Amino acid sequence: MALPLLDYKPTTQNHRVASFGKADLNEDTPYIYRMEDAATADDMEQLIWAAYRQVFSEHQILKFNRQAALESQLKNRAITMRDFIRGLAKSERFYSQVVEVNDNYRLVEICLKRLLGRAPYNDDERIAWSIKVATLGFYGFIDALIDSEEYTLAFGDYTVPYQRKRMEARPFNLVTPRYGEDFQEKAGTVKTDWRFVVEKFYTRKFQERNLAEGDPRKYRELAAAIAPKGNYAQSIRSSEIDYLSKVPYRGRR
Repeated sequence: MALPLLDYKPTTQNHRVASFGKADLNEDTPYIYRMEDAATADDMEQLIWAAYRQVFSEHQILKFNRQAALESQLKNRAITMRDFIRGLAKSERFYSQVVEVNDNYRLVEICLKRLLGRAPYNDDERIAWSIKVATLGFYGFIDALIDSEEYTLAFGDYTVPYQRKRMEARPFNLVTPRYGEDFQEKAGTVKTDWRFVVEKFYTRKFQERNLAEGDPRKYRELAAAIAPKGNYAQSIRSSEIDYLSKVPYRGRR
């Protein structure tokens, strides 16, 4: 028996507001792609690419990731846009590029952004949906999202999901799936990683930068670059000097 979705309290986010009036009419307003607006073959191609951009993100739109069978069914209107989005999310390419490289919490965040067009409300929602992933599996989790009431009210059967009310930060479809904070910690690519802190502390450049003004060690490299040649006094004994050869003599010897 599948566990029910845990209750979580939605926070106040801008996408929950129906409209901001004229504030929506700016460069951040997404263009909404609908199947009923696709009257020609070119319109249908734009609709398909909009779905790829939303589900696979901008930097993963590759010919290798295309799903020809799903595209053919959508062009013949044998399936709805909701079914096309479901098929892309359940495809083998999406599984290998997004699911396999993330944990459940990160996976929930990415899928909410790309399928529901919003970020998770809080950690409680991440935990609630991650339990769905653990109990239903990934495919069951996708069905739960796409068949949810929120998806139906926001997009229905014929609208491509889009980011709702983007007001700050990067668009959701530009977020790299495998480069979250957890991945950065494991790979050692964040400034808070202790390996970077220790290496930075023992570097000569870091030590010299923290020296007091006037400390000669700050000018060590400058002095070495000049490389002066000294003309030091030679240590010679008086008994070793030939005085007679150094005194001028005009006569004959």
